[in-house]
Amino acid sequence: MIQSCQRRHNYSIAVILMVALLSACSSTGTPKGIAPIAGFELDRYLGKWYEIARLDHKFERGLQGVTASYSLNPDGSVKVSNSGVSTKTGKRDDAVGTAKFIGASDVAHLKVSFFGPFYGSYIVYELDKENYEYALVSGPDRSYMWILSRTPQMDAERYERLVGIAKENGFDTDALIKVEH
Repeated sequence: MIQSCQRRHNYSIAVILMVALLSACSSTGTPKGIAPIAGFELDRYLGKWYEIARLDHKFERGLQGVTASYSLNPDGSVKVSNSGVSTKTGKRDDAVGTAKFIGASDVAHLKVSFFGPFYGSYIVYELDKENYEYALVSGPDRSYMWILSRTPQMDAERYERLVGIAKENGFDTDALIKVEH
């Protein structure tokens, strides 16, 4: 009887730890004060984007010439194809994932996964709504941020304006890595 209770207790602890671990590895929230773009039009956002600058993180460390391409999957989700060239090896590094809207499809808050059931936030919080030529994107917290453009280079004035917006929103813009194309 005591052993049976102990096993159930150990099993309960294991389940709680597993749920906590999965929650920690999968974050689809928004940073406080960051609002996803409303009136978002996915069909206009699809296509190729060039990464102009980013905050450093493990899965893109040492990559230059980074692009992201978005297309529709047959099930309505978004295929995400990221590609960059390693500065160490000179080889192309590709990653393919899936993104899905968290809420309404006209609000630019998606969850993206490159690793099975683990999702992270993808939040477009600044966007050229007229031409969809540039975007500021955040992850689930302020340690993830990207400046994207439809072209490999960005006008210096536009870049500085976007960096200013990111800084006003609490991102560490001094740590931005400019991406070479």
